[in-house]
Amino acid sequence: MNDTPAPAPAGPIVVGTDGSPHARHAVLFALREAQLRATGLRAVCAYDYTPARFTGYGWMAAPEGDGGLYEQLHDVARQAVTDTVHELRQQLGGPHVEVEIIAEAGRPAQVLLDASKDASLLVVGTRGSGAWGRLALGSTSTEVVHHAHLPVVVVPADSRGAPPDVSTK
Repeated sequence: MNDTPAPAPAGPIVVGTDGSPHARHAVLFALREAQLRATGLRAVCAYDYTPARFTGYGWMAAPEGDGGLYEQLHDVARQAVTDTVHELRQQLGGPHVEVEIIAEAGRPAQVLLDASKDASLLVVGTRGSGAWGRLALGSTSTEVVHHAHLPVVVVPADSRGAPPDVSTK
């Protein structure tokens, strides 16, 4: 008889994405890691809606009781993440990875931390633009690194600005 307990199943890998080329690198890394670990992937997009940020025309309010704008933002974010993950999964090939897509309003770092409560790994990208950017993490990746309760991988931006290379399987 073997008295060694069976290993606990690994939680999913959580990856933050915002549709940027830098986020594509993070999603690609997370997909590859999920394949290696034979676990699922949770792709999370947080959007922070404020009328001034959204319109650029100052403080504007959405009509009272009209959730249509918020639903539209959610749907657009969710579809963009779904399309990106599908495209990268097709290009990458290899073992199938189950993917859960989450699009949620809120501060990106907090949404990622909340979504990773049962995860085994949290993956984020960093902008890394310019000489200073290569030395510093973005605000979301910095906050995630400082407050995460699990291992975090920060995937650097590709210095050439090229799309992720998925040809090396």
